[in-house]
Parts: sequence; structure tokens; C-alpha cells
Amino acid sequence: MAGSVTLGAQLRLAVPDLVSNSYFPAIAAVEMGFLADAGFDAEVELIFPVSSAMNALRRGDVDLVAGAAHATLTAFPRWRGAKLLAALARHMYWFLVVRADLGPARGDVEVVKGLRIGAAPGVDVGLRQLLVDAGIDPDRDVDITPVPGVGDGRVSFGVNAAAALREGLLDGFWANGMGAEVAVQERVGSVVLDVRRGDGPAQARNYTFAALVATDTTLRDRPDVASGSVRGLVRAQEALRNDPKLATPIGRRLFPPREAELVAELVARDAPYYDPVIPPDAVTTLNSFTRAVGLSAGAGEYADVVALEMRPFWSPRVG
Repeated sequence: MAGSVTLGAQLRLAVPDLVSNSYFPAIAAVEMGFLADAGFDAEVELIFPVSSAMNALRRGDVDLVAGAAHATLTAFPRWRGAKLLAALARHMYWFLVVRADLGPARGDVEVVKGLRIGAAPGVDVGLRQLLVDAGIDPDRDVDITPVPGVGDGRVSFGVNAAAALREGLLDGFWANGMGAEVAVQERVGSVVLDVRRGDGPAQARNYTFAALVATDTTLRDRPDVASGSVRGLVRAQEALRNDPKLATPIGRRLFPPREAELVAELVARDAPYYDPVIPPDAVTTLNSFTRAVGLSAGAGEYADVVALEMRPFWSPRVG
């Protein structure tokens, strides 16, 4: 692979949610020094929602995005101009949480009928398609809405969704595991669906996944950024799988106190899914989902979606 690392080169990584477990392996790659080991002065920037993060990538304001794979298409239609470098983890990773006082049963998606459910732009399409596949009309049967107070690009969605639920501004939310855990611990919310672990329509588990994304320009002109970031991600995944408690000092640096003490447990739960490999069937189901929600008029071939040159770096034994 052409290109060489310039020691101390700036690397800007955008995430659409920071106080969260969703993109934690990428954050850990920066905070644990694995990107520094690859020669980069890396920093994490919160850009909400995920479509704004992808547009920042398109403009060149950031070098990488750690976000939902399907959201790449919001800034790069038909996968023209960007590719997935590696998976942060397997499967769709959002939770459906509903007010605890309603007594919702685990797996009972019908409970959303008539409720006001908060969901972030770009993330809401996962909930909408899940409801369609469950036989529920997301436009007629439920009010899917932005979370009040979230929208300036500097707040973390999940924990703010939990706060909105506590304050009675919502009847439920569709968000990350951190928001779900906060709502459960505060006894204001109950988890109805944990899709990654098999709740809901079977196909929903594989709609999308968290991925590291770069532009074709970066792959061509700065291949060291792509390969170094993937190596750093893989090292972070491996370290967190081996010892989830490594997440706690990172949380204490970046998160509010309560969420800092929760993150290691959430990482421990997610660690079995930490796998950088993007198999062909994941791209097939991703394409089916993006067509269903109107993000892609045509299915991209595997090589259109995934940076094939990054596959050797998916092994922790490389680099």
C-alpha cells in the first residue's frame, strides 16, 4: 500500500454520540493511544446527528466518522465517494425503551401504538423499518419525534433521551445502550427491544451496524490514515474484549460521573460483538435495508461499500 505515516499528523474522528457505548471502540482507539502509536495526533469530535457527521466527512472537515453504516448514504449517495473501513461491532445496536409505568412487556413492540417515541435523525429509520416489519404503521400508529433539547450538535443523544423520558416529555425512546441503562436504573423506563440480542423482527438485527468510514480521497491520498485507524480500532476492540474495565478511566475523562461508572459494564455486554470484519452478507442486508428506507435506489456491490484494501488489517495480528 502506498503512502507513509507523518509522525504527529492530525486525525479528526467524528462520532454522532459521545456519552455512549455505541462508538466506544473508536473512541478507545484514540484514548488508549493506539492511534498515537500509529503516528497520529488524533482527537474525537461530537457531531450530531449522524447525517451531519457524514456531511462533515464529505466536506473534509473531519478525516473519519464512526457511525451507523447506512448513514454514509446521506452524504455519499450510491456509495460514491466513501467506503466502510471496518466494523466497530456487529448488528444494529439501538434499544427501544418505554415508560416503566406503562408496564411494557419485553418484546411487545405493539406497546408503541399511540405513544410519543424520541429518535435521532438518521437513527429513526431503523425504528421505522422495524415497525413496518412488525406490521405497525410508523406514521399512523406512533409519533416518532426528535428528543426535546437535542439539536445543537454538542449534546449526547442517549442520555438526553433518558432525561426527556424522566421529565415526561416522551413516552419512550429509540437510542443507545447508555441511554437505556440510565432509564432502567432510574426506574423511569423499561427495555422493550434489544435488537442486537434478538428482540423484534428477525431481520431487524442486521439492518445496519456501527462502522468506521472514510472518503475515497483519503483512501487514495492518505492510505496511512485508513490503515492506521483500522489497526488502532482492532487493537482497541481486542483490549476491551480482554478487559472491559479498561473503559472506566476513559469514561472518567470524557463522560459525566454516573455514565463513567456504567460504561465498563456496557462494554462487557457488547464485547462479544466487537469484530472488525464486514462479511458479504452484512452488506447484502445493509443494501436491502437502505433500499427499503429510501436511502439507496440501487444495491452497491461489496467492493462499492467496503474498502477491500483494509481487509488485511482486520486481524489483530497485523501491524
